[in-house]
Amino acid sequence: MSGSSDENRVRLDAVTGPYADRIETREMRQLAAAILDRSTAWVFAHGDHRLTAAEADRLAGLLARRTDGEPLHYLLGEREFFGRPFRVGPDVLIPRPETEHLVEAVLALDLPAGARVADVGTGSGCIGLTLASERPDWSIVLTDLSDAALEVAEANRARLGNDNVRRVRSDLLSAVEGPFDAVVSNPPYIAADDPHLDRGDLRFEPRVALTDGADGLSLIRSLVAQAFERLAPSGWLWLEHGHDQAKAVRGLFAAAGFESLETRTDLAGIERISGGRRPAG
Repeated sequence: MSGSSDENRVRLDAVTGPYADRIETREMRQLAAAILDRSTAWVFAHGDHRLTAAEADRLAGLLARRTDGEPLHYLLGEREFFGRPFRVGPDVLIPRPETEHLVEAVLALDLPAGARVADVGTGSGCIGLTLASERPDWSIVLTDLSDAALEVAEANRARLGNDNVRRVRSDLLSAVEGPFDAVVSNPPYIAADDPHLDRGDLRFEPRVALTDGADGLSLIRSLVAQAFERLAPSGWLWLEHGHDQAKAVRGLFAAAGFESLETRTDLAGIERISGGRRPAG
């Protein structure tokens, strides 16, 4: 009986082989590791491992979807951010390493003990939940207009065990009251006519989380105004923006009354995040 069972099994490398010229080897190993609940190092050393028919079919299906361009991290179901795994899926953006600079900026602020912080348009919750994990004495509010995104954020909150977090369905900050000591956001900032929306991973990510449907600055305008009203004196707003939007964003901050304006670059030297402080008086 065992011999018959072995004959029905398929070698791992026989499944991945046909995709070798279309998918990076690293990605194929990650997908195989996810199917088998093994490490990528184990997959590298066991190309002759025999998969069950069900495992082979599932792996082949994932490989086919990857060749069609579906994002790797949607297929894996998670993405690491700030050293922690976050559940992701087509209802939320895939966390990017560049967004970690936003977290670092807020963590470096001199906020009071028990600070109240809002993560606006939270998606997977990667920003707000990372802050909650790094600063368990803070009180974090996650807002999003998408119920599906808030469900993903809740799954990640439960996974991380954060008990200093609450979720609110809200259009930006409209459904929450201040005062907050800091507001942080990675809002939709891509212009509606930007051709990048139809390329690469962006084709599969939720359009509403990528673009405001206008010039890329309309939601930022609203957020800056709402944040100023809901921030405590000396409270900070930090947000991520497009590579060519830093000057315009600082202008919106200044017009709203923010001071101590600052823009920081990512590791590629791109102006990635900007912040400003509500005056103390």
